Amino acid sequence: MMFKKITIVGFGLIGSSIAREIKKHKLSKFVSACDISSKHLTEIKKLKLADEVTPNLKQSMIGSDLIIISTPLSAYKEIFVTIKKFANKNVLVTDVGSSKLEVVQMGEKILKNHAYFVPAHPIAGTEQSGPTAGFVNLFKNRWCIITPCKLTNQHSKNKIKKLWEIFGSNVTIMKPKNHDNTMAITSHIPHLIAYNIVGTAAKLESKTKSEVIKFSASGFRDFTRIASSDPTMWRDIMISNKKQILFMLKRFNQDLNNLKKAIEGNNKKKLFNTFRTTRNIRKKIIEAGQDINQPNFGRKN
Repeated sequence: MMFKKITIVGFGLIGSSIAREIKKHKLSKFVSACDISSKHLTEIKKLKLADEVTPNLKQSMIGSDLIIISTPLSAYKEIFVTIKKFANKNVLVTDVGSSKLEVVQMGEKILKNHAYFVPAHPIAGTEQSGPTAGFVNLFKNRWCIITPCKLTNQHSKNKIKKLWEIFGSNVTIMKPKNHDNTMAITSHIPHLIAYNIVGTAAKLESKTKSEVIKFSASGFRDFTRIASSDPTMWRDIMISNKKQILFMLKRFNQDLNNLKKAIEGNNKKKLFNTFRTTRNIRKKIIEAGQDINQPNFGRKN
C-alpha cells in the first residue's frame, strides 16, 4: 500500500471516483471521507466508499499522510488553514481543481513549512455530480496535469504522478500559468458560452422556447449538457481563472466580430475558410484520442 491514511475532502464526481480507484487498487489502509453535505455523507456510507465518513474536516485529516482536495475552489482557503493547524507535519497535499495559478499562490502562502503540495488536475468528468455519479475508470486514458510549485519536491511529485498512473491517467507536467491559459480556451470559455447560450434560450418568449426544446436534437442539446454542470464549481472556476478567461474572451470576441462582418458582407470565402480550419482542428482532436470518430458522437439515438 502507498499510504496509511488518505483523506478525501469533497465527494462529488471526481472525489468519489478517486475513492473507488483507491479501494480497487488497495492504495491505503484507511480512507476518510469528508463532505459538508448530509446527503453525500449518507450516500458515501451506503456505497461503502470510505472507512470513516464525517463532516468534520479536522477529525478527517488527523493522522493522514495524503490529503486530496476535491471541492469547489472557494473552499480551498479554509481547507489549507485547517491542514496547517491540525494535519501531520510534512503531510502530502494534492488537489483536482480546474484552476491552478491562484490555488498555487494560496497554497504556497498558507502551507509553507508545514506540507508538501502537488497541485493536479485530471482532465476527466461528466455533467453529473455527487457520490453516486462517480465510477471506476473515469480517469483511464485521460490526461492528468501536474503543476509543481515551491512546496513540491521530487519525491512528492513522483508519488502523485504514480497515483494518477495507477488510476490509468496519462500524466504531464505543466506550469500553473500555462495550465490556466490552456484550460481557459479548452474548458472554461466553452462552459461559459454554453451557460450563456442556454441562458439566452431560457429568456426567449414561451412559444419560441418550447420550439427550441422540442427541436434541440442537434448542437443546442450538447450545450445543455455542458450547461448542466455543477454551478458552484463553475462559478469558482470563472473567478479563480478570471485573468486568463478575460484575455481569451477578448480574442474570442474579436474573432466572433470578424465572423459577424463576414455574414453581413456575404463573404463566402471568409466563412468557408474559417469553417474548414475548425474542421481540421476536430480531426486533430480525434487523432489525439480525445474523442471518437463516430456519427452523433457515438450516440445510439
